[in-house]
Amino acid sequence: MIRTVTALIFAVSCLSPAVHADVDRYEVYAVRFATLANFPVSSLVAGADRSRRMDIAMMIWVLKGVDGRIAIVDSGFHRERYFSQFTVKDYIKPSEALAPLGIPPDDVTDLLLTHMHWDHAGGIDLLPKARVCVQKDEYDYYVGEAWQSARTHGGIDADDVAEIVKRNIDGKVSFVRGDDETSISGVTFGIGGKHTWQSQFVTARTRGDRTVVLASDNMYLYENLDTHTAISQTLDAVSNLRTQDRMKSLASTPALLIPGHDPAVFDRFPRVSDRIVRIE
Repeated sequence: MIRTVTALIFAVSCLSPAVHADVDRYEVYAVRFATLANFPVSSLVAGADRSRRMDIAMMIWVLKGVDGRIAIVDSGFHRERYFSQFTVKDYIKPSEALAPLGIPPDDVTDLLLTHMHWDHAGGIDLLPKARVCVQKDEYDYYVGEAWQSARTHGGIDADDVAEIVKRNIDGKVSFVRGDDETSISGVTFGIGGKHTWQSQFVTARTRGDRTVVLASDNMYLYENLDTHTAISQTLDAVSNLRTQDRMKSLASTPALLIPGHDPAVFDRFPRVSDRIVRIE
């Protein structure tokens, strides 16, 4: 009984006030807002040849509900420092990349952050009205202990941390506490992979009554899955492989397990526009 009540409280807390709880089926889209050119594959696939390079897709995902709820999984980036640090091509602000779907930034009701890295949490401020859902352990670590050492917050941008703290002060952050087995309007979260302190993946139930799993950086490329190889950037390779297996088991088919940066995503699904494909 206690667990049921807790799950119900969490489900309500992650919903924006204007959205009804019976919105539990989604259209799911991948939206490409940029490319990082000539990226080392060895930074994506553990043990890969260090000479291999590829152009990787920078993407966010859209869960479009039947009654006006619009959830975005991850927020991309826009801070200038990363344009000099990486070879960024074909860039458009993530919030503007939503336009072909008819989604103005102010219409986004929920932002589901898989983790706090700069290229996933760097656009919180681009979605000003969205309620942010993030793992509580991820939030606690990166607004606190991680900054006690220069070695424990790699890939985390201080401005992004300040932005999510501000959103929390405004009462617009909801915390996911570990594996949440109850759906919040057709969405569930899963931990594991340890890409960051407490990275998570997101599942969504579609209008066709199938389950899509958005791995984000818990699985960078289809190659990770096809070769059953851990991602390079993880705090625990064993955990990452277990999570890959779990994500595969949760997806209705392996084709509906979506990696975080593979450009092949945009060849495997029907195109909506040059930058957008409909996954389901």
